[in-house]
Amino acid sequence: MKELTKDKRSFIEKATNMTFLDMSLKGTSLKYRICYYGAGILAILFFCLVLITPAGVPILEYHKVNDETDDVYTVPVKKFTAQMDYLLEAGYTPISLLDFLRARKGKQELPDRPIIITFDDGYEDNYTTMLPVLESRGMKATLFMVTNDIGQPGYLTWDQLRDMQERGIEIGSHTANHQPLTTLDDAQANDEMKLSKLILEWNGIHTIFGFSYPNGAYDDHLPSMLQQNEYLAAVTGDAGFNTFETNPYLMQRTNIPRPRFGLMEFRLRLFKAELFAHLGIEQHRNS
Repeated sequence: MKELTKDKRSFIEKATNMTFLDMSLKGTSLKYRICYYGAGILAILFFCLVLITPAGVPILEYHKVNDETDDVYTVPVKKFTAQMDYLLEAGYTPISLLDFLRARKGKQELPDRPIIITFDDGYEDNYTTMLPVLESRGMKATLFMVTNDIGQPGYLTWDQLRDMQERGIEIGSHTANHQPLTTLDDAQANDEMKLSKLILEWNGIHTIFGFSYPNGAYDDHLPSMLQQNEYLAAVTGDAGFNTFETNPYLMQRTNIPRPRFGLMEFRLRLFKAELFAHLGIEQHRNS
C-alpha cells in the first residue's frame, strides 16, 4: 500500500476535522446535518481509495458473450467490446493465471497494471465471439472448461479448444460435470478434479494448472485436495485483489454479469474489487 504524502495526509485530516469535529451547525435541521456528515464520510472514503491504491491483480469472471441469449450470464457483444476497450484505456494489461503464478515465484515480471480475464464453462461463443474481440486487441484470457460438456450443443469442441490455446487463451479446469464440490463426498470431489485434468491433458491441452470452483463453492479442505491433484491455483467468486500473499487456491475474482447500466456498472464492479481489498472483506490471505 502506498504511503500518503504530507499534503494528502493534511487534506484528509482537514476533511475529517470538518466532518466530525465541526459540531457548530446550530439552527440547521437534523436532516441537513445527516446529509452534511454523510457527504463528509463519502468524501473521505473516496479520497482514501483514490490516494491509497492497494497493490494487487483483479480477476474478472465472464461466461458468455453473444447477442442471442439474454440471461444474466450473457454479456452482449458491443458491451463486452466496450468493457475491453475501457480496460486498455485505463492502462490495464491482461495476463494469464499462469503469468501471475510465475511472477509469484519470481520467474516473471508483471506489467504495471495487470488484470486476469476469465471465462467459465466453455461456451461456443467464447471461440466465435470472445476470441476475435480479444485477439484484435492483443489481449489474453483464461478459460475454465467443464470437460463433459465439450462437444455438446452450445459448447466448445476439442478442435476449438486446441486452437484457442494456440492463440493465447490459457485453459483450466471447471471440473468434469460442474457439480458444486461442497455437495460431494471427498472421493467424488477428488474424481471431479482428477478426471477433468486428465481428460484435458490427454486430448492435447497443455498442462492444467488452474481450477475454477463450480458455483464458487469451496470449503476448508478443497484447497489441499487441489494441491494433491497437482493444481497450482483456483479462483473463487469472492471479489478483491490478488497479491503474492493471497492463498493461490482461494484467489479473489469479480463476477461480470449482463450489465443493466452500461459501462458505469462495469466500472463500479472494478471499484467493488478495490473496495473489498481496502476493507479486507473476504480476502484470502495465507496464514
